[in-house]
Amino acid sequence: MNSDLETFVYDLVWKLRRAGIESPRLEARMLVAHVLGIDYRHLSEYEDELDDIQKFELENLVAERLTRKPLDKVLGYKGFYKYRFEVSPAVLSPRPDTEILVEAAIDYIQNNGAVSILDLGTGSGCILLSILAECPEVSGIGFDKSGEALEIAARNAYDLGVSGRVKFLQGTWYNDKLGADLGQTFDVIVSNPPYIKSAEVDRLDPEVRDFDPRIALDGGIDGLHDYRQLSLVVPPLLASGGALFLEIGEGQAADVIKIFESAGLKLLQIVKDLSGTDRCIILKK
Repeated sequence: MNSDLETFVYDLVWKLRRAGIESPRLEARMLVAHVLGIDYRHLSEYEDELDDIQKFELENLVAERLTRKPLDKVLGYKGFYKYRFEVSPAVLSPRPDTEILVEAAIDYIQNNGAVSILDLGTGSGCILLSILAECPEVSGIGFDKSGEALEIAARNAYDLGVSGRVKFLQGTWYNDKLGADLGQTFDVIVSNPPYIKSAEVDRLDPEVRDFDPRIALDGGIDGLHDYRQLSLVVPPLLASGGALFLEIGEGQAADVIKIFESAGLKLLQIVKDLSGTDRCIILKK
């Protein structure tokens, strides 16, 4: 990296640190590399200077980040599992913890011969599309209330080369006729519903509180509101012997299991995330 570019990066680090950004050095490098069109891990090898257009673009991106808009939504994409997904404020930013659910679903599909999957609340499509990309024999439906989210998911499906095996449908799971509307049952259903207590949403970091859709965060007074509704609509959508994969919040495993066992499903497994927190429950019909 030439000295002028190194100085520029140093100035960005200082600005980001002063704004309370947790990883200012990494983010500065990622922002600069994005503008240059290179991998940030190769930035130290870059010897050219930023031109005026690149500096202008970078200044605009930094100004967005200083508002605490999350980096992925500044850049317009986020790495998740093995792939890169387009994101925007219309979708929940993919979280590393959710990769636990993806890995569990892929393992189940590959060992049980599942061929159909439904993603309830698909958002960017990161869960469903990651699974489809790894399981070429599977086809699926991504279901979401937001038309804008579904447009993003459809572009992500095209980018991953799985458009021919996925459909996207708009609607709400607060619909007692959801099974009839979808017109089929599924071997696997996955979902990352909102599970944060309403009173806690406004106390979240600004990157989440102000830039993720509240509808994807707010799980009602006790954080379990959407699980209760899903327990009504999911069992009829599962094929005989089918499996449900749910992401859950910290401390929610026992309550969510009770809700779905009361609806006739049986607990198959609880999967912990890398911090040892119960993150995914798997139930079977």
